[in-house]
Amino acid sequence: MLTILNKEFNAFLNSAVAYVVLGVFLVATGLFVWVFPDSSVLDYGFADLQTLFSLAPWLFLFLIPAITMRTFAEEKKAGTIELLLTRPLTDGQIIGGKYLACLLLALLALVPTLLYYFSVYRLGSPPGNIDSAATVGSYLGLALLAAVFAAIGVLASALTRDQIIAFLVAVVGCFLLYSGFDSLASVLDGSAAYYVGQLGIAAHYRDLSKGLIDSRDVVYFLSVVAVALQATRLVLRSRTW
Repeated sequence: MLTILNKEFNAFLNSAVAYVVLGVFLVATGLFVWVFPDSSVLDYGFADLQTLFSLAPWLFLFLIPAITMRTFAEEKKAGTIELLLTRPLTDGQIIGGKYLACLLLALLALVPTLLYYFSVYRLGSPPGNIDSAATVGSYLGLALLAAVFAAIGVLASALTRDQIIAFLVAVVGCFLLYSGFDSLASVLDGSAAYYVGQLGIAAHYRDLSKGLIDSRDVVYFLSVVAVALQATRLVLRSRTW
């Protein structure tokens, strides 16, 4: 699996995909957090990074599928999938290596944003006047969100040989799981609305963003990842290409 991980991650770094994804993510978050007056933390009057944590899921919704769309679709189109599957590796190792490479690149995009936290920490009045627990929870939520989106993206790529179709399927799948259940819950009442909302990502992400790191939320994210990767394994086993 480490061989596949290393190969895939180096392939990303040797292509424009990694730099486009990192560039778009950092430029967009930088403009919204520091420049645009309606969302700038400098004009907001409060020492927090709510703008970053509200915007990042929507950026990930498009950027992570752009990372994952080539994982299996490119192999199928190039005719190298058969060669890959005849190597002395299990389907799980192949999927795990490709998945972790995509996730690692997505998490790499978050690392420079730590400078935002330290900047706001120092700019607070008094310095340090920022809810660090909520910030840690939000970063954990974003990491888990990236893990889910990457798993859905890898599954979408395994379903087709066309990278554009893989991208679109992944975007739609991520959107429905992130926002679809919330939209459905908004038209329901009472306990039904609550339970339907809990099926989606947004409710669990909001809880983590408050600094409430509940094991149930973590288990939810990891369960979705496990289901998506197992579905990818079943697709590869079907050998339908």
